[in-house]
This record gives sequence, C-alpha cells and structure tokens, in this order.
Amino acid sequence: MNFDRKALLHAAMEVRKFSYAPFSNFHVGAALLSANGRIFTGCNIENSAYSPTLCAERCAVAKAVSEGVRDFIAIAIVGPEESTTTPCGVCRQVLYEFCDENLIVLCGGTEDHYTETTLGALLPNGFRLS
Repeated sequence: MNFDRKALLHAAMEVRKFSYAPFSNFHVGAALLSANGRIFTGCNIENSAYSPTLCAERCAVAKAVSEGVRDFIAIAIVGPEESTTTPCGVCRQVLYEFCDENLIVLCGGTEDHYTETTLGALLPNGFRLS
C-alpha cells in the first residue's frame, strides 16, 4: 500500500504528547489513516477506576466513526521511543470491527523505529457478529 509511513508515525508521535497516563506512565499515540486520506488521531487516557481507560487506538477509531468515516487502510501506534508498541487485544478486536485483515499496522516508538504488520497477523481469528 502506498502512503507516507513516516508522516503517519509522526502524527501518532505528535498526539502522544497529549496522553494522560498518570498511573502507568506509558504514553501512547495512534494515527488512523482513512481511505480518503484523512488522519484521525488518539492518545491513551487513563482513569482511576482502570476499566474506563481509553487506549489510543480506540480513541482514534471513535473519532473517525463519530465523523462518519469507516473505511481505513493503516494505523500507526507509538509508545515510548525505545519500545515497539502493539495494540492490546481489545483494540485489535475494535479495529477488526471496522477494518479488514489487510489493515496495515505500524508499531513503534519513532518514525525510524517501527515494525509493520497487518491486522490479520495480529488477530488471526477476529470475529464480527454481522
């Protein structure tokens, strides 16, 4: 798939600055690329009760879907610079709800330190009820 991977990673790095992670101190940013070229960003937002915590990927998906966009080609997820941050299981399933197994997933910490995979590789047995 032809798109600017470094620009998508950079967008995720920029939104990572807004992460609210006072408990884990693990700051994550995500940038979701739609088929029409729009980028929707999200950061993780922790909560004292833990279960209402919102991951960066789900934040980006929620922003896109709430604006009527449901066709995506790639997502970049960045955590701390020294890490290769991958989506948690819940985020993998949420992405699967709106994306097919060919969604490109960039997992990293910087524009130059990342791995590339697909949603199908990360969630080989995802499911949809419809």
